[in-house]
Amino acid sequence: MASLNVYFVLVVLFLTCGAVKATKENDQIIKENSCETKMGLPCVLEAFTSIFNTGSISNKCCGELVVLGKVYHSALVKRTLENPLFKDLNPATIIAKSIQAWNNCLALIDSPSSSA
Repeated sequence: MASLNVYFVLVVLFLTCGAVKATKENDQIIKENSCETKMGLPCVLEAFTSIFNTGSISNKCCGELVVLGKVYHSALVKRTLENPLFKDLNPATIIAKSIQAWNNCLALIDSPSSSA
């Protein structure tokens, strides 16, 4: 349970522009598209956990992620990696997991069985 609380705090930091030092480019993408308000916190937590730890993203949350778009998804992952809290993570591994999560969600949303 403590682990879940830690992830919740990290997700809140992830969503708070002032709490994370972002490159101007990533921050601008996120602000211009009002991205922080387009995905519910439970789905942000699922996506965050699947990329920065272990887990999977539900069909519902995959739908929300795909609606956000790949540019936003990539910008948030890159911005999070710039946070000193994540300095011990391997960026290449996180980027690979991010791409895998995106591709899995895209395939799930695009599959004919997902609309049934």
